[in-house]
Amino acid sequence: MKRSVTSIPAALLGIALSLSLGACSKSSGGYTAGTYEGTGKGNNGNVTVKVTLTSNKIKSVEVTDHKETPGISDPAIKDLPGKIVKAQTANVDTISGCTNTSKAIIAAVKDAMAKAGATDSGKAAAHKNVSLKYKAGTYTGTGMGMNGKVELDVTFSDKAITDIKVKSSKETAHVGDPAFDIMFKDAIEANGSGVDTVSGATFTAMAIRTALNDAAKQAGVSDMDGFKQNKVVHTAQAPIDATYDVVIVGAGGAGIAAAAQAAQNGDTVLVIEKNAEIGGNTLVSGGQFQSVMPYLCWEEANPNATTGTYNGKSFNKVTMANGNISVLKTILNWSEKPFDGTGAQEWFEAGDIERLSTHGVHQEYLPVLRDLKKEIKAYLAWAQPQLDKGIHESKLTLFSTVNLHIFQTYYGGLRPNVEFTKWIYGDYDLVCQFIRDGQDLKQWLVDQGSAFVDDQQPTIVGALWNRENDYLKKGPTAFQWGTYFNPPRTTLLEKSPTAKDNKILCRTDAKELIVENGRVTGVKAVMFDGTQVTAHAKKGVVLSTGGYAANVPMVMKTNDYWKAGKITDKTQTTNRSSMQGDGIKMGENVGAATTGLDFAQLMPISWIDNGQLAFGGGNYSVYINPTTGKRFVNETSERDVLSLKEFDNGIERNGTQGVFIEIANSKVPIQGPYPYGTPGTDAWKSDVEWRQYERTVDQLGDLFKTLGLKCDAAVVKKEIEDYDKALITGKESSLPINKTGWTHLIGEATKNADGSFDLSSYKLEGVPLKIRIMAPSTHHTMGGLKVDVKRHVLDKNGQPIKGLYAAGEVTGGFHGGNRLGGNAIVEIFVSGRTAANAIKADN
Repeated sequence: MKRSVTSIPAALLGIALSLSLGACSKSSGGYTAGTYEGTGKGNNGNVTVKVTLTSNKIKSVEVTDHKETPGISDPAIKDLPGKIVKAQTANVDTISGCTNTSKAIIAAVKDAMAKAGATDSGKAAAHKNVSLKYKAGTYTGTGMGMNGKVELDVTFSDKAITDIKVKSSKETAHVGDPAFDIMFKDAIEANGSGVDTVSGATFTAMAIRTALNDAAKQAGVSDMDGFKQNKVVHTAQAPIDATYDVVIVGAGGAGIAAAAQAAQNGDTVLVIEKNAEIGGNTLVSGGQFQSVMPYLCWEEANPNATTGTYNGKSFNKVTMANGNISVLKTILNWSEKPFDGTGAQEWFEAGDIERLSTHGVHQEYLPVLRDLKKEIKAYLAWAQPQLDKGIHESKLTLFSTVNLHIFQTYYGGLRPNVEFTKWIYGDYDLVCQFIRDGQDLKQWLVDQGSAFVDDQQPTIVGALWNRENDYLKKGPTAFQWGTYFNPPRTTLLEKSPTAKDNKILCRTDAKELIVENGRVTGVKAVMFDGTQVTAHAKKGVVLSTGGYAANVPMVMKTNDYWKAGKITDKTQTTNRSSMQGDGIKMGENVGAATTGLDFAQLMPISWIDNGQLAFGGGNYSVYINPTTGKRFVNETSERDVLSLKEFDNGIERNGTQGVFIEIANSKVPIQGPYPYGTPGTDAWKSDVEWRQYERTVDQLGDLFKTLGLKCDAAVVKKEIEDYDKALITGKESSLPINKTGWTHLIGEATKNADGSFDLSSYKLEGVPLKIRIMAPSTHHTMGGLKVDVKRHVLDKNGQPIKGLYAAGEVTGGFHGGNRLGGNAIVEIFVSGRTAANAIKADN
């Protein structure tokens, strides 16, 4: 689909262009006049250009078709054709922040010229920053970042930028905000906004450049084009050649866990990270991890216990979510016959475990299922008599075991491909290992200085159960950085036996693995300024570069789960831009096998304007079809179930498919680092266009009309009332669409002493409602490098590649065709530690 067309005629640029006539030529010294089409490979597919030549010059360059990301690619699409015409050669500088799109346009122009028989031998003049004049003063410039407006106070003298300060920003700490100091320094030195983008902070970098341009315009800059092109040319330093025991590529959760564990093991460690700061995709995740905390759960040996002890402190045990007893009863009746997926086209529907349970189990999981059934029988023998007496399910102590976690990971990822010709599920040994070893993860982190909310086991979207471990929301150990990164980073660089010898190289892009005598012995990389890095590993290399959900063309190419047309070049991602599948490609280049690449998870609760994670869960909300006004899914289902139903029931807006409405009681907080605060705050109650609104039920009609949604507010109101009343009366299974694992009503009702709700007190009128508009976007890639339980990378014959290990989303085999919410962090941290310990054992 054509996105934009940019054409720059040479006539507008003056006769002086003729001085570069020899830049592109045939052997005769001229061109074959005409118009030629060429293509180059961009980020999201081919970029097509039309180049018009006269007998002696490039007359015009026109971008006729592309699939590049709107906003990010715009400067290259708009400005580069003119630069090529002006220079009379395609050998021009790329546009800052749009490097790959620029390269695609340049390649496409060269392709077109080659079809004309022309060879481009021209060289663009060396870049030179222009002198500028301003009206001295401080001006506030504004740009749109990842999470909202970025305002910069930019101070100018009469000829230079002298200072830049952030006035306001909602950019994510340690993700977007590292770009501020880096780009401010470069912009002041360059006296302009044409400075390099910071890897992993693309949207923040765009906001900075836009805000600088805005401020310069207010300051009456003498040459806006020159201001936009002024930049710092970074010069490569002397090559770095260093040797460590362990070299780790990627400093997300898996990488930092591997680094800290290796350092604790006494190994020297070098970490190579593409982005400006460690943290990877984990910093933009929900941040909770799944792992049973037995001290908060029901104990068969002490069934009536109401408290448990952890690290010397006593905590009240937590209680069941409503509707989950029925899930336990389904598992109790699960067929133990060998799994039979025959005829799945007729019976399989993702998320329907009632039907799935009748088709058996893969036999390696049978021992876990049998042990789980014993645990469930014991629990129900205690719980059922209380239910029979009228005690509400939400008053019963939470049942949660390691075996339940393993089995739900198994069936939550048991999926057929779109043609129903093959099935995928998590490797038994890998699943058992990461879940069982995950029992030690919390304490390992706490011992390094992390802290968690110790008295809760909440749930998040697509988790299937209440067994999340949540981070603190205040203080130095808060959120993802304070919980998962600063403590192990401190271990690595300050508190381990090898701390003085360990190092992290940020803004450094690993390019290839070094192989010597059949063994991986190091990594070659390039720093942001072009400095070459050769890192030798005496004991092992760990690939922990994450997945490729930000590489939508790669997701589209490998996809064999989502129906055709559901993932397109307009599909967005929750991921940081650096998640391109680099580690998978590096591994394949040395003979590594892959597994599960044809399955990718979509995040069902993403903002529709940029694809980023909106946070939250289905336990407290209803999902509404914007056309019919009806619920369309059990909101606590797996993530792929939610996304599939959203595609079927949602609408399309600006190319984003599956757009739906979420409605919840506005007093219920949203899990995660929600960018719009907490209930009752101004940010929480504010309207954010096509993101969030707070309204009462009688105001829904006006909101739907304003948004152009077809659903009838009266239908939505009745849908909510019927839903709430079914939950209050314990008849959730009789709803047109069942609800399990729920924790809150949409309206309000008084709770009785036994945990039930008083139906006569129920009200919806006047209750503040939280309305959010969301859609699916790519989130987590199920497949990757094939590994064993020690995280050795395996070759195509199933044999370990000596010296090479992998951990985290760069690997496959753990989650089958769909990952449970919260399973990523426990898996990647366990895998990082496992790889480090394997290196110690192997050496």
